[in-house]
Amino acid sequence: MKTTLVAHVGAPGFGRTERRDVWWLEPLWAAVGLAIFVAYSTWAALVGNNFAFGPYQSPFYSPYFKPPWWPLSASIFVLWIPLGFRLSCYYYRKAYYRAYFLSPPACAVSEPKHEYTGETGVLLRWLPVVHRWFLYLSILILIWLWVDAIRAFDFDGSFGIGVGTLVMLLNVVLLTAFTLGCHALRSLVGGNVRCFSCAPLGNARYGAWRFVTRFTGMHPWMAWFSLYSVALCDLYIRLCAMGAITDLRIV
Repeated sequence: MKTTLVAHVGAPGFGRTERRDVWWLEPLWAAVGLAIFVAYSTWAALVGNNFAFGPYQSPFYSPYFKPPWWPLSASIFVLWIPLGFRLSCYYYRKAYYRAYFLSPPACAVSEPKHEYTGETGVLLRWLPVVHRWFLYLSILILIWLWVDAIRAFDFDGSFGIGVGTLVMLLNVVLLTAFTLGCHALRSLVGGNVRCFSCAPLGNARYGAWRFVTRFTGMHPWMAWFSLYSVALCDLYIRLCAMGAITDLRIV
């Protein structure tokens, strides 16, 4: 017989707790922040135009691929990868579990049913595996976005720097920091090793593990910064393409 462990969180009754701080603030801004991004990104992904301007390419549409027979937006061929990567991310799971499912609303705060079972069954077994595969695919997308950022310095065959160049560069730097902080990547480079000096390529793996660990500590912040940098990068390029703003050339 399968047994499910149930943990009682907080005082009896939904939202009851002995905490005296403003514990509800974090799930509140997480709910609002995620909702704003989802609303904007859904609109931007479905519009299907004004996603490129000069040497700039929106990260929502990169790499660009649209067969002649496809009637919908080309972003659909790309966005399922970063979407799956973030949905299965350890930090984002904590954020939307608390913000939308109140499971639990916060540490030591009661749930609606006053019990917490955590991820069980299929979620417990397969989410870490799925997340790792989305990590591999996201790294490929990240490499392409770096190519886009480099191309943003090319203005009709001449080297140049515009505000859009810096926007795209900042975006890919933040995305790289977010990806390097991934717990699955940290486990990949340094997991299951009891003795680095005894393991094959132990010194190299230890160096990689220490390098990734520096970013893992910043993972929650990079999750938010990189999320909104993607949206702001798309918005900037879109406004330039629409003629609403002018891209200033620095060089």
